[in-house]
Order: sequence, then structure tokens, then C-alpha cells
Amino acid sequence: MDEPAVRVQRLNHHYGSSMARRRILCDVDLQIARGEIVILTGPSGSGKSTILTLIGALRSVQEGSLTVLGSELRGANEARRAAVRKDIGFIFQAHNLIGALSARQNVEIALQLRAPRPNIRGAACELLRSVGLSDRENYRSDQLSGGQRQRVAVARALAGGPRLVLADEPTASLDRASGREVVDLLSKLAKENGCAVLLVTHDNRILDIADRIVGLEDGRISSFTGAVMSNMRQMLAMLAHDTRRGEFMRRVAVMSAEEFTKLLDETTSEFEQFLHVSRVGESTARDSMLQQLIEAFALKAAELIGAERVSLFMVDRGRGELWSKVASGGTEPLDIRFPLSAGIASRVARQGCVVNTPDAYLEPDFNREVDLRTGFRTRAMLCVPLRSREGDVFAVAQLLNKRGGGAFTPAEEKRFVNFAESIGLIVEAWWRMAMQGREAAGSCSGASAFDPTA
Repeated sequence: MDEPAVRVQRLNHHYGSSMARRRILCDVDLQIARGEIVILTGPSGSGKSTILTLIGALRSVQEGSLTVLGSELRGANEARRAAVRKDIGFIFQAHNLIGALSARQNVEIALQLRAPRPNIRGAACELLRSVGLSDRENYRSDQLSGGQRQRVAVARALAGGPRLVLADEPTASLDRASGREVVDLLSKLAKENGCAVLLVTHDNRILDIADRIVGLEDGRISSFTGAVMSNMRQMLAMLAHDTRRGEFMRRVAVMSAEEFTKLLDETTSEFEQFLHVSRVGESTARDSMLQQLIEAFALKAAELIGAERVSLFMVDRGRGELWSKVASGGTEPLDIRFPLSAGIASRVARQGCVVNTPDAYLEPDFNREVDLRTGFRTRAMLCVPLRSREGDVFAVAQLLNKRGGGAFTPAEEKRFVNFAESIGLIVEAWWRMAMQGREAAGSCSGASAFDPTA
């Protein structure tokens, strides 16, 4: 069996002395295999940064055993620790670039220290190209965005092919999109280079990149899965009972835009943790939770943007059709189905484009059948695709008729696109389970077992 990149055994660490002595780490045991990506999560003050600096050979080991890349750090002098650090790439929250130097020069310094070679400039340029910054190599730190600075930090950390990468809150100062780009890039490049990664974070949005998640609480390794399951059981219990449904919907309805955005982000983050570590076995509670979350968030999004009706169409490529999950506007959800070959929403599903039209009846592929069935007169229409992690369109979110008339503005379109991306994780989970239910139903029924009108 290969020697792990990191082996921690009964590690203890204290700050202060005498009466002020405080234990930060308590009997920590941890192993990280070569090529493995491990996320360490936990509340502030739990000891995450301390264990990272110990593994990074940035401070002395006090008690226990800590072996990094085959070297025992307990009792190691500064020269030995410095030698170990040459095989470690560091990424910090504040990126720590040298402001007076260009992006290329920051990477060149790391190459010079870790792996001197004749063509350092060419190697630095290649690393920046790999992180998508070939056109920014001569830009200084203050000329780059936050996401671009972290990309430079990733390139610098991977300079010279380190055997271990340590990242301390690399997404804390970034927005959702920039943070996702950085960690996806780190994951891809780390896997390609075959190095181990330990990423310390409290950012629940990026947990899916990990091969394994470890919790740290009060200086001790805790059961991350157990904590998440406990939180999700409470959420399931609340949402699974019809008696609480009205209360949940009312809470969302009275929220401000800022409160709604925060709830959406927190809910999808919690749900992402849950999906990453377990599956819900109770189908009734699971389906109730997902349906209520989707319906509540869709209705609130329509209210904030000012639409008369919101619909969510799920894509069933096996049957060649779109079918409705949410369709509201003072009425109960409708059972709406139409083929993938016809209609504006179908075009969005096929082409992955956004359609924003002030008058749907002027669009040659508009399907008027639904209006004829419901008596609703469609005017303005905004359709947005939802993509799976594989990049495929699995659903289409749709707003109809702006209150007060007129077309949906570019700003409203952008807001709806952002909403669709935010709620996409929950919708995708529901879609996958719905597709499984439709497959199980087979030819026995034309309607899905998950259909809201079944």
C-alpha cells in the first residue's frame, strides 16, 4: 500500500503557557492519500487553520506524530521543515501575491524556489495559460479581479509540480461564480498532477469537489455526516408535513429580496452538503421537501421580478417531451406536457439559449395550446435553461407576462438567470428522482409518479 501524503496521529497543539495555556487540537488522527482531495470544515476557532499550518510545516509539532510526504515533522528543525515546504503548494484566502510584480513574475518566483529550470518564463506562461490567464500574464495584482488573483495563486501553488497542495479559505472573498471557477480549476489541475489536496473551508458551496469531507469541532475530528444528517432530518420533518406547508410558504412570501437571496443561498448550500454525504431514504419526506422548496422559491422569484406566472418544465428526453413541475398564478399547479420538437420552452431546452420576447404570439414556434386550454393570454415571455453538472439542459424556468405590461428588461433577465443557477442544485436532484420514477412507471402509466397533479 502506498504511503499516504499526510499521516496525523494523536496530534495535540496548545497556545499560551502556564495558566493561560489553551489546547487547540486534541488527539487528532487523519490520513490523506496521494491524489486525494480532502475538505476540512468546521466552525471558526475549531482549529482548522492551526492543523493546516502544522501540516504545511509552518510551525513546530508539539505532541503526537505528523508525517508529511514521508518526513516526520515531530522534532524536525527549521531546515528540515523548509525542505518539506518545497514540495507543498499554498493557497491562501488573501492570495498573498506580490503587488509590485506581474502575474507571470509571481509564478516565476515560485518556480525558481521550487524547481529551478532554464526556461522559467515559458513554464510560468504555460501555468497561467492552464488557469485561463494567458492574456493577463503582464498584469499586476491590482489590475486583476478577485477571481483572477486567486487563479494566479492556484498557478503559483502548482508551480514545479508540488506533491501536496494546502488551501486555506480560498473562496471566502469571492462571489459564488468566481469561487466555483477557482475550486473546479484547483480540482482539475490537482488530479492531473496527481498531488494530494487539503482544503480548509466554511464555504458549503464547494463541498462537491472533495473525495472526502472531514469535520473539526473544538479541536477534535467530528462526524461531518452525522451533523449534516441531523440538520437535514429537521428540515425534512418540517417540510414533509402538510400542516407546516402553509407556514413555510408564508415565511418565504413576506421576505425582502435580500432575505430571500440569503435563504436561497443557505438552503442550496445545506442541500449540497446533504447530497454529497447521503441519500434520503424516506421518499415521502424527500419529495415533499423538494416540491415545497422549488414551489416557494419559484413563486418568490416571480414576485420579485414582477411576473404574473412562473412555470418550471422538466426535460424528459427519453419520452421526447417537457412536462410542468410548477405553474402558478392564482391557480393550482397544472399538468402541462408538450413535445420537445415544438414550443419556445422546447427550443430553449434543445439549444440551451435564453429567450426573452415581448410578445410570444409573434414567435413562430410559440405553442398556443396551453393558452387555449387555460384561458390565459400569454404576452411577454422569459425562458431560461437549467443545466446539470454535466452541462446538459434538464429543465426550463419560464416567466410569463410582466405585471403592468411591457417586456422583461435585461436586468430582470439577468436576475432570473442568476436565480435559476442558484436553485439549480435542488431542481436537478428532484429531476433525477422524477426521471427514475417515470422510468419505473414505464408503460403502466402516462403520468409520472412525481407529477404534481397525479
